[in-house]
Amino acid sequence: MTIHQFLQSSPAGLVASTFVLGCLIGSFVNVVVHRLPIMLRRDWKRQCDELFADDSTSAPDEAQQAFNLVIPGSHCPRCKHKIRAIENIPILSYLFLRGRCANCKQPIPRRYPLVEFFCGVLSAIVATQFEYGWPLLWALLLTWSLLSLSLIDFDTQYLPDLITLPLLWSGLLLSLWSVYTTPENAIIGAAAGYLSLWLVFQLFKLLTGKEGMGYGDFKLFAALGAWLGWKFLPLIIVLSSFVGAVAGILLILVKGRDKNIPIPFGPYLAAAGWIALLWGQDILDLYFRIYFTR
Repeated sequence: MTIHQFLQSSPAGLVASTFVLGCLIGSFVNVVVHRLPIMLRRDWKRQCDELFADDSTSAPDEAQQAFNLVIPGSHCPRCKHKIRAIENIPILSYLFLRGRCANCKQPIPRRYPLVEFFCGVLSAIVATQFEYGWPLLWALLLTWSLLSLSLIDFDTQYLPDLITLPLLWSGLLLSLWSVYTTPENAIIGAAAGYLSLWLVFQLFKLLTGKEGMGYGDFKLFAALGAWLGWKFLPLIIVLSSFVGAVAGILLILVKGRDKNIPIPFGPYLAAAGWIALLWGQDILDLYFRIYFTR
């Protein structure tokens, strides 16, 4: 029996394999979440230096150093110890090293294994909703992208175009094969997703003089509309607004967060989109069943 035949015939094996794959991808998600904002800041600084600096002014050494998702290799920020492959196994290496650097014993942030485990769990849940095939693969890619965007937005209050725009275009392209929705629904979903939040942004700014959200939120909502179609947009916005409001109130009450400090909307939008991907049709069917049987 080949691997393909095993995954097709064994739902439990598919879920377990997807969990392991998700943990491995979670390790890369940690890299993306940490490095991509730094890469963007360095690129913005380099562009500003090129635009405003004199001809005699050279770019800073930091901007000239190679820094991307691959280079330099993973290392301890304190002692610069290069992380070996055996020290980089998701979750297991953290447990084996007891949460400390193998060289200087500096504590390793717990966030790293938690993200790996959470990514594995999300991936396994996706595998319970899709059979082995291309729809499952694309759903996993969307899940990993949404997780990366959520963590970056939570850290920086920024949703990078390097992730949101490829999501938008990939959703439109997938609609050509009607993977999750039709081309018509995807195109309308992308346009309606962007314009709806853009209009809310403009109205809020007109009434309060403040910016209630960022343009990255418009692009993410447009991407979700492209992937799932316009019919799921009301569900996504209701779910994200509800979860965001509850989370914001809890942050203020429990952690004493200043209510004037902006709370990123991207993670709640991403969570709502992920829920709609897996159970959106079931939720809508339940709603209409309850509504029309009153």
